[in-house]
Amino acid sequence: MIKEKRNQFGYTQEEMAGILEISLRQYVRIDKETCLPRSDILDKLISIFHLSNEEIGIYVKTVLYKKIS
Repeated sequence: MIKEKRNQFGYTQEEMAGILEISLRQYVRIDKETCLPRSDILDKLISIFHLSNEEIGIYVKTVLYKKIS
């Protein structure tokens, strides 16, 4: 979902890593939904992409599901 939002807003992975002040490798994990971002990074993503509570819940559930699968 984050990847789709990033594409909708026209950002590259490199740009997002810079905006969030994290490594590109860390951002790629967020894009691939293989790890949950720290709360401060998640707050920035919510602000940048104007995520709703529902979207946040779906994202978190998706990442957690992938971790236990």
